[in-house]
Amino acid sequence: QVQVVESGGGLVQAGGSLRLSCAASGRIFSIGAMGWYRQAPGKQRELVASIGSGGSTNYAGSVKGRFTISRDNAKNTVYLKMNSLKPEDTAVYLCNAHAQGPTGWVLSWGRGTQVTVSS
Repeated sequence: QVQVVESGGGLVQAGGSLRLSCAASGRIFSIGAMGWYRQAPGKQRELVASIGSGGSTNYAGSVKGRFTISRDNAKNTVYLKMNSLKPEDTAVYLCNAHAQGPTGWVLSWGRGTQVTVSS
């Protein structure tokens, strides 16, 4: 079983920065793509950014140029550096990981970390 845990959320003023971390643990043979999603109250979950095992990245248009996703394969960890934060970035940020374990490839989700941006 693969566990995914996010950290680094909090309250920040508009224009500020935060760095989120997401670590995958358990019986992991290999990790493929990892991604950050967010869900604001009353809204659907949306992709923020994703990163492949080789480092290729994909961003939502609303965060391009402000957010940077990166990963440390040795630590099974993905990061999301968020700059120039806006009130509309307020949401629960969730991480997922495609990981290969004893039973094959599974997609695991964390429980999320709250990011609140005040105006």
